[in-house]
Amino acid sequence: MYDLLVVGAGPYGLSIASHAAAAGLSLRVLGRPMASWRDHMPAGMFLKSEPWASNLSDPEGRWRLETYCAGRGVTARHGEPIPVGMFASYGLWFARNAVPHVDERTVVRVRACAGGFEALIDDGEVLRARTVALAVGVTPFVEVPPVLRDLGPEQVSHSSHHGDLFRFRDRHVTVIGGGQAALETAALLAEQGTRVRVLARAGRLNWNDVPPARDRPWWRAARAPHSGLGCGWRNWFYAERPGLFRRLPEPTRTRIAATALGPAGAWWVRDRVEPVVELMLGHEVTSAYASGIGLRVETVDLDGTPTCLETDHIIAATGFRGRRDRLGLLADELRAGVAALPDGSPAIGRDFESSVPGLFMAGLVTASSFGPAMRFVQGAGFTADTLVRGVRRRLRAEPGGARVPAPASRLPRGSDEELGARS
Repeated sequence: MYDLLVVGAGPYGLSIASHAAAAGLSLRVLGRPMASWRDHMPAGMFLKSEPWASNLSDPEGRWRLETYCAGRGVTARHGEPIPVGMFASYGLWFARNAVPHVDERTVVRVRACAGGFEALIDDGEVLRARTVALAVGVTPFVEVPPVLRDLGPEQVSHSSHHGDLFRFRDRHVTVIGGGQAALETAALLAEQGTRVRVLARAGRLNWNDVPPARDRPWWRAARAPHSGLGCGWRNWFYAERPGLFRRLPEPTRTRIAATALGPAGAWWVRDRVEPVVELMLGHEVTSAYASGIGLRVETVDLDGTPTCLETDHIIAATGFRGRRDRLGLLADELRAGVAALPDGSPAIGRDFESSVPGLFMAGLVTASSFGPAMRFVQGAGFTADTLVRGVRRRLRAEPGGARVPAPASRLPRGSDEELGARS
């Protein structure tokens, strides 16, 4: 029986695995590394976060994005976005160098068993572990407006469902949403010749400013410090103090998690959208249904005036909601035992442990407990360090006093000279 089973091999899962291995835990990591970044984001997309805020986390801080880029003759500069494809490749490099072997099979069910948990793999094998860390990313939590849920996948899709937009090249697409996913998707569609419309409830689009220089006079930095979530003391608090965020009253935490860092487009995508994409702002979809060979979409504006539109396909760039009831990977009785907050997200303890002893969670589902940073790669470092300490604490608390290994002095890895061959 393993000490820890890590389910998911994205930025959070890989970071947790790196810290757990360095802590001397026996572990198994399951999942296709960086699958969401490789399969669910079209070519041509860029990271919105700064390169220095997009590192996966290993205890020594050795396997950083800037190191990966430098090894390929690229300088990761502040204010210059990194292609999503390069970030995905960085994650694979991190997995090879900072993490024990990743088992790329898929976990189809996690359930409780004597002494811990068991995971059913897609090929029928069952693995057992004393503790489990769910780091399943965002894909289980896609949010599609209720008014669109009765339409089929040929008519409506979520923005995260597309690794390639080519099939829309000669069609008309309506993108619903006003955030980065909606605006960058619309830009990519327009650039490949798709006729595209952006429809958003807000009366105007919000655009992030060009970030100030990283090195600034102290008095400017003191007024609005940089953070992995943007400039300003509020963003700095969310990014740098998630442990303190958790001490806020629960209603305050859930409100901030739902509203902070709201929909906005990156400054570098603005000129790719406004001149070429039809924008219908201040409109909300009231119904959508098949009409001939396409879709008819009925909307109402801020004044209550109805409008009827035609389109071939709707892409809902409407985000994600980390609700407990969407954790379909958990067996029904196990999921029912996970306490939930009023917003539907799992209630998470100080060490990222759920109300089920030994069941830990990471990423989006923890945002209502630890803050907006958990929606971004920025939160992976704090999560990995804190969660692994929590796993060790849980193992020590086991009946019979289970052995807790001492932290390893170094992760087994190749020398610097070997990096080129392993990358």
